[in-house]
Amino acid sequence: MSAVRAVLLAVLIAASCRAQVDEVRYESAAQRGIQRVYNLEFGEAEQEFRSMIAMAPQRPAGHFMLAMVTWWRILIDIDDDRYDDQFLEDLDHVVAMCDSILDIDEQDVGAVFFKGGAIGFQGRLRFHRNDYLAAADAGRRALPLVQIAAELAPENYDILLGSGIYNYYADVIPREYPFLKPLLLFVPPGDRDKGIGQLTQAAERGQYASIEASYFLMQVYFFYERDYGKALAIARRLHERFPNNMQFHRYLGRCYVSLASWDSAALVFGEIARRTAAGQRGYTPTIEREAVYYLGQEAFNRREHQEALQHFYRCDQLCRMLDRDGPSGFMVNANLKVGAIYDLQGKRDLAILQYRKVLEMDEYRDSHEQAERYLTQPYKE
Repeated sequence: MSAVRAVLLAVLIAASCRAQVDEVRYESAAQRGIQRVYNLEFGEAEQEFRSMIAMAPQRPAGHFMLAMVTWWRILIDIDDDRYDDQFLEDLDHVVAMCDSILDIDEQDVGAVFFKGGAIGFQGRLRFHRNDYLAAADAGRRALPLVQIAAELAPENYDILLGSGIYNYYADVIPREYPFLKPLLLFVPPGDRDKGIGQLTQAAERGQYASIEASYFLMQVYFFYERDYGKALAIARRLHERFPNNMQFHRYLGRCYVSLASWDSAALVFGEIARRTAAGQRGYTPTIEREAVYYLGQEAFNRREHQEALQHFYRCDQLCRMLDRDGPSGFMVNANLKVGAIYDLQGKRDLAILQYRKVLEMDEYRDSHEQAERYLTQPYKE
């Protein structure tokens, strides 16, 4: 068969497959699967996405969404890299599918969109793994695809997710992480405000990317803008819609802590601690460590020192299991708080041991300054 005939046959097959797809069923499966994956119902989500693939095997959407199931398995415990290879392979498969489509029709919006999305998610994983050069390269490769998709389908709000992420982080990252500036020398500059606007539109009007855009926007407001009120509003909506998603649940608690709404924070982290004890999916020891630390802080604020000690002891125990690269901020602060409680209980010898222990750990914020101060002068409320 000649190359020309092969291409014509591929076009006819693709057109025939598209014509046979029940778009209502296809879209319904997509939306059900998206709901399932964000509520960590992975088996059910995979069934929906596999049904999409069965209905339209030549379309990249189902394959891309199937990879998102693996992504959320990674997010359950970001320090666990056992799913990394599978995730990257799945995304490579999506890129290859899209390239095959674009060889025939370089203006296929779906192929451009999902290729850019697949490369973008590869970059996200690389960033989490501290492979900043690979992450920056992924961003450089994904950006033109996002721009092309936006030109081909300016009314598509899902595309604004990629544009918003790029514009925001290309502006903010060099200022927040100056050591990464050399990696971004050949990357077009971003626009923070434009990025927030694009993420907001994608969150409010996107068909497939609405939830992911909301998740990004919540993190933007929490970590970089430090607008905890706006972050809280998004966290509430996400948790109410996906009550079994541990990420949305913990951000709800974090926002309450940042706003000093300790009663509400205690309710949230108390529920998180109960779910970890029950072994609910996603509620890992890492999640429990955060929960018991803040429960300890809330009890400390109420001067319920014995209750606070029990939470801080548990936090320290979990840290000894989880902290592979040296003491975490949770371990440092928990031990500092234990020393403060011992001082308040009149157990000065034990308090001194705690402060010395903190000084042996890597400094977290001003932990050494505090420990040295309390070695000289006992902690007082």
